[in-house]
Amino acid sequence: MKRTAQFVLVAMVLVIMTGCIMEGNKEKINSPNGKLLLEFMLSGKGEPTYRLHHKGEMIIDTSFLGFDFKNAPSVKDGWEILTARESIHDDSWEMPWGEQKIVRNNYNELVIELKETEAPHRVMTMTFRLYNDGLGFRYIFPEQENWEEALIMDENTQFNLTGDHQCWWIPGDWDIYEHLYNTTKFTEIDAISKRSNDNLAQTHIPENAVNTPVTMRTDKGLHLSFHEADLTDYAGMTLKINKEKLIMQSELVGSERLGYKVKHSLPFKTPWRTIQVSEDAGGLIESKLIVNLNEPNKLGDIDWFEPMKYAGIWWEMHLGKSTWDMGATQDMNTVTGKKTSTTHGATTEHAKELIDFAAANNIGGVLVEGWNTGWEHWIGFEDREGVFDFVTPYPDYDLKEVANYASKKGAQLIMHHETSAAPRTYEQQLDTAYQLMEELGIHVVKTGYVGQIIPKGEFHHGQWMVNHYRKVLETGAEYKVAINAHEPIKATGIRRTYPNAISREGLRGQEFNAWASDGGNPPEHLPIVAFTRMLSGPIDYTPGIFNIKLNPYKKDNQVNTTLAQQLALYVVIYSPIQMVPDLMENYKGHPAFQFIREVAVDWETSKVLNGEVGDFVTIARQARDTEKWFVGGITDENARDMKIAFDFLKEGKTYKATLYKDGPDAHWDNNPTDYTIEEMEIDHNSKLNIHLAAGGGFAMSIMAE
Repeated sequence: MKRTAQFVLVAMVLVIMTGCIMEGNKEKINSPNGKLLLEFMLSGKGEPTYRLHHKGEMIIDTSFLGFDFKNAPSVKDGWEILTARESIHDDSWEMPWGEQKIVRNNYNELVIELKETEAPHRVMTMTFRLYNDGLGFRYIFPEQENWEEALIMDENTQFNLTGDHQCWWIPGDWDIYEHLYNTTKFTEIDAISKRSNDNLAQTHIPENAVNTPVTMRTDKGLHLSFHEADLTDYAGMTLKINKEKLIMQSELVGSERLGYKVKHSLPFKTPWRTIQVSEDAGGLIESKLIVNLNEPNKLGDIDWFEPMKYAGIWWEMHLGKSTWDMGATQDMNTVTGKKTSTTHGATTEHAKELIDFAAANNIGGVLVEGWNTGWEHWIGFEDREGVFDFVTPYPDYDLKEVANYASKKGAQLIMHHETSAAPRTYEQQLDTAYQLMEELGIHVVKTGYVGQIIPKGEFHHGQWMVNHYRKVLETGAEYKVAINAHEPIKATGIRRTYPNAISREGLRGQEFNAWASDGGNPPEHLPIVAFTRMLSGPIDYTPGIFNIKLNPYKKDNQVNTTLAQQLALYVVIYSPIQMVPDLMENYKGHPAFQFIREVAVDWETSKVLNGEVGDFVTIARQARDTEKWFVGGITDENARDMKIAFDFLKEGKTYKATLYKDGPDAHWDNNPTDYTIEEMEIDHNSKLNIHLAAGGGFAMSIMAE
C-alpha cells in the first residue's frame, strides 16, 4: 500500500508540474506561463478533436482532426487513446543570421498515440507543442502492417473560431501570394471575387479559401495568426472558409496532373499546424513559434554567406529603362502587351558601374538579371522547357570578368536564375550552374518561377513543387549557395534547418508600384504585411525608392509612400539581404542616402515598440555584436503622432541619434519627398514625439558615443 501511495503521489506531482491532466478521453496541457490551455478529446464517436483557451477563455472551440485517403479509409471516428505522455522543453539556439541572435525554445509537449478500435486497426500519433506565444500540432503516421503508402485526398484539420473576428487575408491561390490584403470580418471573406489579377496569368483559386499566414483580432483585442511550420514533402495548406459555422478547414494544394494532394510512404509526419497568440499586435512579430517548430541547423557554420545590402539593375527594367533580353524587346511590361525599352541592362560595363557604386557606399553585393541567354522566350510561350541555360551569358556580358572585378572591389556578385516555371529544366542544370557559381566565388542566387508550372496540372504550392524548392535548397548547400526565391513556396521556418534559405518574395512586392494597372500597393499594404506575411519569414521587398513619382519613366505609376517611409522599411520589413534598388543617379548626393549606407541587415535583437495591424508599426533593431541601433516606423494613409521611448538602450550611456522623418508638408501622394534630418543626443530615459505624414514614416540611426 505504501509503494502504491508513493507512486500516485509522484504521478500527481508530475501532473501538477507539467499541466497535463488525464480525464478518460481528454488530455490537457498548459503553456509554460500558464496562460494557454490545450485540450485534446475524443468525441462520443471516437473522433479526434482539440480546443484552445487563453486565460480561461476559449479561443478555438471544438475542432475536428482527420483525413480522406484515396487508398484507405478516412481518419474520422472510431479511435481510442493508447498512451498520452508529456514533457517539458526549454533551451536556446543561435541564429547564424536573423532578427535576433539567441532564440529561446520553451514549450510543453503532449504526445498522444491513437488506434482504431475496428479493422484495419491503424495507429496515428498527435503531437502538440504549447508555447507562451501559441500552439503547434502535427500528425504522425508510423510504419504499420498492411499500409505502406498514403494518397491524401484531403486533410480535414479544423480551426473553429469563437467569434466573427477582424481578418487580414489574401485569397487561397495555388500559384501566387501576390495579392493585396483584404480587411474584413471573417463572415465577409470572399476569396473567389478577389482572385482576379490582370498582371499575373497563373492565378488558381478553386474555392473560397485564404492563404496563410492569416491574421485576426478578436473583439477583446487578442491577436491570432494561423499558418504552418516545417513544410516538407507535403502540399502547401490553404484554409477553406465556412462563414456560417465560423470554421476554417485545411484545404491542401492539389495536383490536377496526378489526381491527389499528397503522396507519402509510411512512416511520415505532416507539417505543424500553427496558431500564434498575442495580447497585442507586436507580439505576433516578436514570436519565434514558426522557426522553433523546425528542426535544428543541418548545415552547421555557413560563414560563406554574409548578410548584406545589394544593388542591381532590377528596378530599371521594371521602369522600362532597360530589358532583360539582349534583343531589347522584353521587359515586364510585356505582360500587359507594352514594349517600352531599348537597352539591354546586363552588360559588362554597366555591371562594373554598379560594382563601383556598391563598393563606395557600404553595399555588399550586386545582382545582375538578364545576363544569360533565353530571355527572348521566357514568358508568353507555352513550351518553355529548355528555354534558359544557366551558364551561358549574352555576348555583351563577360561573367568571369564581372565576377573577378567584383572580387577586387570587395563586393559580391549575386547570380540570377529565372526558370520561367520550368523546374525540370532547372533541375537538369542545378549541379552545373551551382558548380560554376562556386568556381566564381558567387554564394547567393535569386531564383524565379514566373508563369504556369510545367508540367501542366502542377502548381507552385503543391507537393511536387515543394519538393523542387527543397531540392534547390539542398543542392545549393552542397555548393555553398544561398537561395533568395521569388514566386516561391511560402516560408515556414525552414531557414532554421537550412540557413541558406535566406529570403524570398511571396507577397505583392515593390515592382507592382512600377507597372501594375491598379495603382500599385496602397499605403496600408506594408502595415498589414508586417503582421501577416512577415510572420512566416524574411521578405525580399526591395525598399529604398527615392524617385517616388518614377519620372520620367512611368507617368501613370508611383510608389505610394513618402521617402521617409522608404528608409524606415529597411528596419521594419526584415531580410538578411536588402536591395538598394533605385537608379544610381537618384542616390548620388542625396543626404537621406546616408541612412541606407549605415543601416545594418543582421541583428542582435529586435523589439516592436508599437503597432496595430494595417495601421502602423515601429520596430527597433540592434545591429549584431555592436552598440548600434536602428529604428523604423511606418503608417498607413492616416497621418499620426507617435511617442517613442528609448528604454531599450543601455542605462548610463549616451547615444548620438540621427532622425530622418517626414517634413511638415509631406504626404504620400501630394508631396512624398518632403523630409527633414535632425541630430540629437538620447539615452535610456529619452522620449521623442514624432509626426508621421499620411503614408509616411521615420528612420533613426543610433550610435553609442
